[in-house]
Amino acid sequence: MTAFRDGKQRGIQLNETAARIIGNSWIEILARWILGFTFIYASYHKILEPAEFARIIYGYDLFPAAIINLSAIIIPFVELTAGIFLILGVFPRSAVFIINAMLAVFIALLSLNLIRGHVFDCGCFAPGISGREPSLVSVIARDIGFLLLGMYVFLYNRSRRWCIRQTF
Repeated sequence: MTAFRDGKQRGIQLNETAARIIGNSWIEILARWILGFTFIYASYHKILEPAEFARIIYGYDLFPAAIINLSAIIIPFVELTAGIFLILGVFPRSAVFIINAMLAVFIALLSLNLIRGHVFDCGCFAPGISGREPSLVSVIARDIGFLLLGMYVFLYNRSRRWCIRQTF
């Protein structure tokens, strides 16, 4: 509260409001669920069509051919597992750490290709369904938003709602 000369306290300081918002367990669970469902959805078509996802990884033009097929098989299952763990609250800090690491790598790879002027399907969600891929700038901005959401979940240090297992 802010005190004035007449002795009355008016308004709430931003720090107190921000602390209440940041410490709200409902916002934390919403953030976990948004990230969890997003990564489960992102993994779905990659799991069903690993050859298509391998083609997309090849389109990044950054990886040796020897690891592309293995990556196309492993990455979607890591996304699926981390997403399920976030939703169920099984080791949520570990799950969001994995998601944040993947997001950081995705952002770096997309940024590198943006700098090189290389336009391609990022492979984030179902490839080619809309017939028009979003710009790399919008994909990078979206991923930064998800990364910030993940940082919030990772740094949340209060009791979590609906968690099966809360430790790291």
